[in-house]
Amino acid sequence: MAGIGSINLNVVVVDSDFYTRNAINAYLSWDRRTRVICKTARLADFWAALEGGQLKRGPDVVIIDASQLDGATRLAAAIERLRGRFNAVMVICLAPFPDLDDLYAATEAGAKAYLLKPDTRIHIAWATCHAYCLEDDGLLISAGVAPEARKLSHHRLRRAKHLAKPRDYAGLTPKIRQAIELFAIEGLSHRLVANEMGIGESTVHSYIKEAYRILESYHDDKNDYLDDMSAQEIAFMRITALDIPDC
Repeated sequence: MAGIGSINLNVVVVDSDFYTRNAINAYLSWDRRTRVICKTARLADFWAALEGGQLKRGPDVVIIDASQLDGATRLAAAIERLRGRFNAVMVICLAPFPDLDDLYAATEAGAKAYLLKPDTRIHIAWATCHAYCLEDDGLLISAGVAPEARKLSHHRLRRAKHLAKPRDYAGLTPKIRQAIELFAIEGLSHRLVANEMGIGESTVHSYIKEAYRILESYHDDKNDYLDDMSAQEIAFMRITALDIPDC
C-alpha cells in the first residue's frame, strides 16, 4: 500500500446513524491519507452544504450507507449524480448486510466499492485507500458480499477484488492487543486503559511499549510516515492495516 505522502483524499461521510457516522469519521481522521471534509446524516444535507458554500473543495471520496437510499433505483441515481458532479469521485457503499438489488445497482452505476460494515469497521481508512489504488473500472467487495456477488451477472462483479484481510500480529497476546487497541484505536489515556482492563498504569505502559516493538518488527515502513506523526498514530495505522500489496 502506498505511503502517507502519495495518497491524500478528501472524504465525505453520509450515514444516518450518529454513532456509526462519528466512528467512521474518527477512524478516517487517525489516518492522514484520508481527511473528512463533511459528515452528514443524509445525502441531501451534503448537497445543501455544497450549494450553500460551506465546503471549500469537492470530495475525492463519498462513503455512503447504501441502505438509507430506500431502494436500488435511488441508490443508483445518487451514485450517478455524484459521479456526474465531481470529476473522478470515488463512491464507496457501506451496508449492514448484502442486498442483491443494491449491489447490482451500485456496481452498474459505477461505485468503486461495496463493503459490509461488519467486515470493514476499524479498517475503513485502509479499505478506502485499497479502493483508490484499483484500476479505473475496478470494484472492491468485502468478504460478506462475495457469496452474493457470485449470484449476479455483471462484468465488474466477475472481476471484483476482495477486501484484504487484517494483518496478523501473532506476537500480540490478548492483553497486549487489548491495551494497544484501547490506546491507539479508541484513544483512551493510560489511566483509562488501566481502569478498563483492571490493571495498574505501569503495566499499561509496559504493554503499550511491547506492542510498539511487536508492530514495528512486522513492518519495514518507517519511510511511509510523516516526521511529525506520533508513535500512537503510527501504531493506529499499523494495527488497522490490511494485507494489501504495494500499489
